[in-house]
Order: sequence, then structure tokens, then C-alpha cells
Amino acid sequence: MTATDPALTALAQGWSTLALLHGRIEAHVERALQAGHDLSVREYSLLDVLSRQHDGEGGHLQMKQVADAVVLSQSATTRLVTRLEDRGLLERYLCPTDRRGIYTNVTEAGLKLLAQARPTNDGALREALDEAAKNPDLAPLVRVVESLHATAPA
Repeated sequence: MTATDPALTALAQGWSTLALLHGRIEAHVERALQAGHDLSVREYSLLDVLSRQHDGEGGHLQMKQVADAVVLSQSATTRLVTRLEDRGLLERYLCPTDRRGIYTNVTEAGLKLLAQARPTNDGALREALDEAAKNPDLAPLVRVVESLHATAPA
């Protein structure tokens, strides 16, 4: 295969189209969250992931798991946690069974902000997908994204 191989070119174009869709959606949601709640997409995602923790077995996430869930490096996730902790939206505590482990929980203020921001996030996501669906190159990807919701486990 060469760099001008049609299969590679099609693959690169597909990846470029997917990146374009992601970028448009993220930028639209970012603007809405910033304007309405002073939250970035990453901050919202972190609050959302951490709010889903529970007290049952395996219910609390280690920092690597959190980083994977919000698609950031561990160091970037730690900085993000620190920023939200400084704002009173998160709190860290020692793992009761392993004093070396540190967990992070969403505070009441964080849960309140998340509840206020969730409709903004969901609405902006819907708007961005609807707008992208008008573009013939992006419409097939929008349909795939929408179909993922229909098949996701509850």
C-alpha cells in the first residue's frame, strides 16, 4: 500500500469526517455549558462520571478509571479534579480499605450544578446533531450516534 492508495485515502477521509463531527458537537456544547453554567465540556463530563459512583462493590473509581472515562491523561484529570475541588464541586477522601487510595466524590454543590447543566448539555447536543444531520457528509455519522443510544444498556 502506498500513501495514495484509495483505501487509505477513504479511511483518512472517514476519520476526518468523524473528527469534524466531534469538533462541531464539542464546540457547540462547550459554548452552551460555558454561557449557562461556567462549565467546560470536560468539567461537565467529570462531574457526570463521578456522580454515577455508588457505595457498592466497585462503585468508586480510581483516578485511572476516571481518566479513561473522561478521555484525558491521568495528570490532566488530576488537574481538572483540583480545579473543581477548588470551586467546591468535588471532594477527595482516603479509601477506607486502602489508605494509599484516594477517591473523589461530587459535593452537594457539584450535584446541584450538574442537575442544572444536564438539560443545557442535552439540548446543545441535540441541536448540534440536528445541525450536523443537515450536512450530507455528516448525516450518516449522526444516524450512527443516534442508533447507539437506542442499543445502549440501561
